[in-house]
Amino acid sequence: MLSLKKVLAPFAAAVILAAGFTAAGPAEPAEAAVPTTIPLTLTNNSGRTDPVYVYNLGTLLTTGQQGWADANGTFHAWPAGGNPPTPAPDASIAGPANGQSKTIRMPKFSGRVYFSYGQKLDFRLTTGGLVQPAVQNPADPNRNILFNWTEYTLNDAGIWINSTQVDMFSAPYAVGVRIPNGTTRTTGHLKPGGYNGFYSALRGQSGWGGLIQTRSDGTVLRALSPGHGVGSGALSGAVLNDYINRVWTKYASSTLTVTPFTDQPSIKYFGRVSGNVMNFTNSAGAVVTSFQKPDSDSVFGCYKLLDAPNDLVRGPISRTLCAGFNRSTLLTNPNQPDASAANFYQDGVTNHYARLLHDRMADGKAYAFAFDDVGAHESLVNDGNPQQAYITLDPFN
Repeated sequence: MLSLKKVLAPFAAAVILAAGFTAAGPAEPAEAAVPTTIPLTLTNNSGRTDPVYVYNLGTLLTTGQQGWADANGTFHAWPAGGNPPTPAPDASIAGPANGQSKTIRMPKFSGRVYFSYGQKLDFRLTTGGLVQPAVQNPADPNRNILFNWTEYTLNDAGIWINSTQVDMFSAPYAVGVRIPNGTTRTTGHLKPGGYNGFYSALRGQSGWGGLIQTRSDGTVLRALSPGHGVGSGALSGAVLNDYINRVWTKYASSTLTVTPFTDQPSIKYFGRVSGNVMNFTNSAGAVVTSFQKPDSDSVFGCYKLLDAPNDLVRGPISRTLCAGFNRSTLLTNPNQPDASAANFYQDGVTNHYARLLHDRMADGKAYAFAFDDVGAHESLVNDGNPQQAYITLDPFN
């Protein structure tokens, strides 16, 4: 299990550097500075009678401290943890009952808003900070709790808030932001029947049904992301090998062209495979970075052999490769990233978890893997002058 700071740092960097996939990142808003807190309205349309518990956890951007915010948006730093981990203070906020709404305040955080049904989450503190739920571990105390979370960054440049499935798909919800003209941007809603349809389709995909976790009473709790599935043995670690091998064979005799920044089309990198390595050169012919042939886990997690540092060369190339592997577009299009969703997941060997999620989202948007934002296919809303944020707990049927 990782600390909240470690988990959220890549997300905060990603929304700042990669949103819109430009080299410069988002422009500063022309409006007045974003206030210290903004209202967050949670609406419970789940149809469930269980009590809901809400947690607003994260890193205070002004100080770098980890902690939680209460319903008024007041920050509370975590106390020192221990080894073994010690229980964290109860940071829960009573959520709205079914059919009702509740408004709290969200501070300038890089954080997560968790919500659980029927039972409070069990958070612990180590000497390194907060320990988060890691339900791929069968011994995790939150393994049998139905819960989910959204990630967000609120800072002086605005808000970025998403509905994430990078770690798992679970209790359905959507996020929204009201902008100054009074309209609300939303994402994350499933199509009618999408919740049960996703699980049915995943069970029907040979080799992938093991990602689904249920409780002893038969309640479906979640589907693990394929990366966590590989790590826990629920999904074969060789599941993408055939596709990876075909990509390596193709680009041993042809060139993969990566144009990572939408606002700088003249910046291109050229990949060729030599043995077990894909070398990328710039327009002058100089090698700028190299990648060892990845395994399935590296592809699903966009890390390890596809590590993506927050720089302007290797990171953007790696993000593009990661998206191409997960969406299985690298064989059909030698110019990446491929911008057309119609071309995604067409190979028989692909990230079927991501495929099925996107297929069942009302707007086609999902955060099914770490760099699903390549080409703006992620379930993210942002605005430089947010008036209010929303989380809607959606029906399960």
